[in-house]
Amino acid sequence: MEPMGTRLGASLLVPSVQELAKEHLINIPPRYVHPDQEPQVLPRLPSSLHEVPVIDMERLASEDSVNDELEKLHLACKDWGFFQIINHGVSCSLVNRVKEETQNFFNLPIEEKQKFWQTADDVEGFGQAFVISEEQKLDWADIFFLFTLPHHIRKPHLFPNLPLPFRDTLEAYSRELKNIAIKTLYYIANALKMDTKDLMVLFEEAMQSMRMNYYPPCPQPEHAIGLTPHSDAVGITFLLELNEVQGLQIRKDGIWIPVVPLPNAFIVNIGEILEIVTNGRYKSIEHRAIVNSERERLSIATFLTPNLDGELGPAPSLITPETPPKFTRVTVADYLKNLFSRELKRKTNLEQYYI
Repeated sequence: MEPMGTRLGASLLVPSVQELAKEHLINIPPRYVHPDQEPQVLPRLPSSLHEVPVIDMERLASEDSVNDELEKLHLACKDWGFFQIINHGVSCSLVNRVKEETQNFFNLPIEEKQKFWQTADDVEGFGQAFVISEEQKLDWADIFFLFTLPHHIRKPHLFPNLPLPFRDTLEAYSRELKNIAIKTLYYIANALKMDTKDLMVLFEEAMQSMRMNYYPPCPQPEHAIGLTPHSDAVGITFLLELNEVQGLQIRKDGIWIPVVPLPNAFIVNIGEILEIVTNGRYKSIEHRAIVNSERERLSIATFLTPNLDGELGPAPSLITPETPPKFTRVTVADYLKNLFSRELKRKTNLEQYYI
């Protein structure tokens, strides 16, 4: 089978921001200046009203507390679109290896990294994503993006060529994250009281991809953005913060709220595919990453997307005369091609599928 990335789209090649940041600039280049960005000033938080819900996976699995925790999960998906999960079963030692070895990977000399750089016809590798014009404003970040599952869609020059022990660590992490994502989707289906088959059949042979993010210190953080405001187009996202530097913010009730990661937790968010499948009951929420002038920030987002051969649409078990479908049906392949053909911006990919 032809590797996926070549059929999904491409992103224009851009310089490495990590290398740019080493030049001790006073002002950032104009292409990184976002004059229309909403200010980074944060409301006085945290307050309990503005803390992302926390879901305990052990309580979801326990007969004694499953109903209470399912209700919490339902409200988290309905009102927030974001939550943190604890007691998820992924070992601390594996997570720590992922953190350390990803940092080492980004610290490789630029000559080594060039072997993994994006090519003009693909979205995978080092670079940026969703860059479709030379005039487009750029994020203050380097990313390394690749498809990790199923195995046959991996690019031969990427995953199999990653340095050891990073490759083996990522293999184990990829497997663990697939398991935890499928488990979480099962609980989400239960929380919404939908037929679990409607959701699970989509993700049986799911595609998993990872986006490793490196946000260098920025001399003018108030003018730059690490990741443009957007909502994830995938099924579900698991974010692992790799160091102690915050930067993720979500838009709720018209303000940007910082997400403070808990130790040994994953930050999970509903993607637009799940918004379609739940017929709009659970929404994909806009978020962004801000940067600072002092410290680098690293994270890994792991995405789960339905099989390329699948078709998306509201789950049949959620459609009634009182709740007609809000979205048209579309093949997963066409949905993803549409996604990679445009700039990443707010929720513009989803809007074309509203009925």
